[in-house]
Amino acid sequence: MTTRRKTTASTASKPAGTASKTPASVKTSSTAPKSVKTSSVRPAPAAVTAKPELVRDTSVEVAGADLKKRELIDKVVERSGVRKRFAKPTVEAMIDILGEAISEGRGLNLQPLGKLKHQRRKETGNATITVAKIRQSKSASPALDKAKESVAEPDD
Repeated sequence: MTTRRKTTASTASKPAGTASKTPASVKTSSTAPKSVKTSSVRPAPAAVTAKPELVRDTSVEVAGADLKKRELIDKVVERSGVRKRFAKPTVEAMIDILGEAISEGRGLNLQPLGKLKHQRRKETGNATITVAKIRQSKSASPALDKAKESVAEPDD
């Protein structure tokens, strides 16, 4: 069975040499029978479902509140035995240097703190957001052992 498209008066009366603005394959006649297909529409493919994967729990246990500068200075004074008036400018200078290095996108390798690797950076209206990874060695202890090389010069 063959079906033919009916021509309307507007398309039949046009001269053969004139081109229309829309391609002929897009035009559909409003008087075409409903059994005639005017376009070839394919059904959408079925959605592909992803295979579930096992996700391991990587939650971080929070030991307490954030470490503030004042508490850091107090701990440095307690651990080193240096007076607070000498420790405070040193700690503040160290924090400034670390902040500048991170804002420049530089990595840090400060054991036992760990190795900080810069991932990405985003500028916002009032802040810079830096995403970084810190990798700490499992063998690194939080406190410096007396057997390890000390950063400070021994007192004479």
